[in-house]
Amino acid sequence: MGQMVSYRHDGTTSEGYLALPSGGATSPAVIVIQERWGLVPHIASVADRFAEAGFVALAPDLRPGAATVDADEAKHLMTASRMDDAAADIAAAADYLASRPEVAGGVGCAGFCAGGSLALWSATVSDRIVATAGFYPVLPWTRMRPEWGDYAGKTAVIHCSETDGTSAAEGVQTARQAIESAGGTCVLHDYPGTAHSFFNDDRPEVFDQWAAASAWARTLELFRGRLG
Repeated sequence: MGQMVSYRHDGTTSEGYLALPSGGATSPAVIVIQERWGLVPHIASVADRFAEAGFVALAPDLRPGAATVDADEAKHLMTASRMDDAAADIAAAADYLASRPEVAGGVGCAGFCAGGSLALWSATVSDRIVATAGFYPVLPWTRMRPEWGDYAGKTAVIHCSETDGTSAAEGVQTARQAIESAGGTCVLHDYPGTAHSFFNDDRPEVFDQWAAASAWARTLELFRGRLG
């Protein structure tokens, strides 16, 4: 089990859920970006899973105190979110992780739904973030302005559901082409028969056990290969 922590940036204080691996050895770090629901138990459990896999994991609370299970409220909160502020918070989270004595190696970022887009964007706002995993990201890039040139030498993996249009979706292809043009690597994975949010085991109506396990294994492979 992790704990809530605070970190400062730009004169403000942010909070997040921090999970540490057992054993005491220094480890690479992963930032976990929430879905539209906010920092709910599912996201904390993902951070815990990364810690169990050997990573220091931090899930920033991008909408403090605004976690919800109501779909209409979640949609409203996501629409009202300031993506520039979220990106700045993620960059600060990367700095915070790099400052912790438990962290050695690179920083990765994984996100889901709108958080999947933010995860992909994160490599353009922080030099520390060198690998990203976007689970069924909400694309195209409304209210986000990624400077894709900053992806040179970095790696992105995008996990695509069938109901979102698979990897053939215009927004996914835009991201792939931009990342590769910048000198980065972008790997796309399709999961046939899946719905949006197939990784979220708190939502049995869309959860797909095979797809979730496969996407998780591929994400761990990415971070273990790129973060050291």
